[in-house]
Amino acid sequence: EDTYDFGGWATRNDLVCADGRIIRRNAFQVNDGQKVPLVWNHKHDNSENVLGHALLENRPEGVYAYGKFNDTESGQNAKKLVHNGDIDALSIWANDLKQNGANVTHGVIRELSLVLS
Repeated sequence: EDTYDFGGWATRNDLVCADGRIIRRNAFQVNDGQKVPLVWNHKHDNSENVLGHALLENRPEGVYAYGKFNDTESGQNAKKLVHNGDIDALSIWANDLKQNGANVTHGVIRELSLVLS
């Protein structure tokens, strides 16, 4: 089994996101137990921006992520930034969204990003 470098909330339910959407309970249930790429700031156009991966766990409060950094220079740099507390926020990128107004009731998380809060 993997040992993970950090854990944190990928997304929390019932909070207004930066884009105005509100994630509802079990919206990303399909991702439970899946691994997704961990990237820097949603930049998934270059392999050097892939920092590792995250295992997603659907919980009643939202989706929790266990992150594992890879052994690349960018992965190890990100690991140091997270462990030092310089970077402490996560953001999801998802598609196949189903919405009722602003409420997201279903979607598929495709990647998790480390972001500046």
